[in-house]
Amino acid sequence: MNQILVTEKLYITPEIKRKKILYKVEFFLSVFLICLLFSYYIYAEYDRNKSEQVSREILAQLKYQEDDTVKKVEEDVIVVVLDKQEEKQHLTVENQTKIDTATYTSTDGVTYTTEAILKIPSIGIEYPVLSETSPDLLFVSINKYWGPRPNEIGNYCIVGHYYESGKMFGYLHKLKNGDIAELTDLFGRKVKYQVYNKYIVQPTDTKCTSQLTNGKRELTLITCTNHGKQRLVVKLREVQ
Repeated sequence: MNQILVTEKLYITPEIKRKKILYKVEFFLSVFLICLLFSYYIYAEYDRNKSEQVSREILAQLKYQEDDTVKKVEEDVIVVVLDKQEEKQHLTVENQTKIDTATYTSTDGVTYTTEAILKIPSIGIEYPVLSETSPDLLFVSINKYWGPRPNEIGNYCIVGHYYESGKMFGYLHKLKNGDIAELTDLFGRKVKYQVYNKYIVQPTDTKCTSQLTNGKRELTLITCTNHGKQRLVVKLREVQ
């Protein structure tokens, strides 16, 4: 019995004690890091939801304005019917730039400028298109990257963040040839576009933004892929 006790006592050396302490420190450090990462994930998700809420508010405001002011394009003249005043205001095409964007001020005092609504039923998204692009604006909604005014002749290019949850352009990779997207401008004109191509490019490759469309209306949707190392491009053309 004494021999056993002595053997056990000798077996627990200072080196073993040091390793046990080290293992405990590593264990608690790992738990702390896991908790920290989990907290960061929760905060990031909260921040994304908060940012997207602004886009929901902008979208609701745009739809409210669309319902409140009936807009119609008749040949080369835009007729704006004001329900409340029951009068018509005629604006020529040359004056469209005065009303082809709208501003919205969020509850935190930030002002955003938007010019269209993009809806893609097959992947269940609908977002306002902000008129400019920046890292901060991309957290709020999808952004215009390049091109003419919405639904004009040319290549209207839109960029959006990729989220695995499907928000923004997270499900863009699921689109296939023949799928339909709807772009509604602030005149109330809704044009349908059909997917005809999808491919991946390097971040420095901007050929997809070319305005050589042979007199057609086109959409180009762009998002990140392969962990941000490349870009996914989806090309659409107006449905005749």
